[in-house]
Amino acid sequence: MKKLNYIKTILLGLAATASLSSCLKDKTYVDFSQGGVSAELPLSGLNSFSADAITTDTAIISFGVNIASSKTLTTDTKITVDVIPTKIAEYVKNNPAVQYEIMPATAYTFKTTIVDIPAGQRLKILTFTVYKNKLDPSKSFMLPIGITSAPGLNISANNALHYYHVIGNDFAGIYVYDYRRWQDGANGPGDVTVGGVTRHAIPSKGEGLAPDGPGIFTGHQAVISPISPTEFAMTTTYNGQGVQYDVTFTRTVATDGTINYTNWKVIFNADNIKKWTDVNITNFRPAEFTIPPPATSKDPKIFELNYSTGAAAPGRWMDDTYHK
Repeated sequence: MKKLNYIKTILLGLAATASLSSCLKDKTYVDFSQGGVSAELPLSGLNSFSADAITTDTAIISFGVNIASSKTLTTDTKITVDVIPTKIAEYVKNNPAVQYEIMPATAYTFKTTIVDIPAGQRLKILTFTVYKNKLDPSKSFMLPIGITSAPGLNISANNALHYYHVIGNDFAGIYVYDYRRWQDGANGPGDVTVGGVTRHAIPSKGEGLAPDGPGIFTGHQAVISPISPTEFAMTTTYNGQGVQYDVTFTRTVATDGTINYTNWKVIFNADNIKKWTDVNITNFRPAEFTIPPPATSKDPKIFELNYSTGAAAPGRWMDDTYHK
């Protein structure tokens, strides 16, 4: 799955002047907190921190440089955008859970850029590339890119910096995703006996009863999103509510360099359960691993999980498989 392009083209819609009046009312896009005319990076700042996570081996990233004003300017404007390493220490001081390092220059292509915005215009799009596969996967890196100079303009207090970052989590990235559903939430695919031992069927191996619920699929793409170096989120499809498994583990390194993974836990946290209860869905059986997750860095990256959920007991039996 290497060298997949994840194109974050987040701002092209702003280029249409017909939508400008509505954009000016939205603080996400325009910051008038300092008054007058401001230079900004729309959809940036701490409120967009999670959106600036980089999870693919080769990420082609686009972002906008914008002039926020009630009217377009009558003169040309130059805005300088650059990497600002000092912002990392500031961020880590207030958010110490992940200790970020500056991303090495060999892992990205962005250079100091002077953006020329002609009179009567507002927005320019910049594009650069991050090569995540050139980074140490056990470390967390940040690439703060922001406005460093805007002569004659205020610099937005809230939307002038992108916190592009890579969390050092061994399991983050794009996976092949399979979703299966059984109408019987109590038994699901049933039990199988192998070598005289009876255990619950493993759907990804074709064991037990075939899925009989609607909306099942295999071979889709999905992202495992890092939360910290030892925690990540993965989404389940049931009911389209965007509910996510919260997975945690312990990571240790053996003397021979093998990475060991222990203390695996998976839950639906309260915020995710609420997405179901808000639409009258109950989680009857909590999330659990169908098969043991990887024990070492030499094991295949496969996560198979199941749970039962629905409007009435015993609900539906769901099985999600993420695999490389």
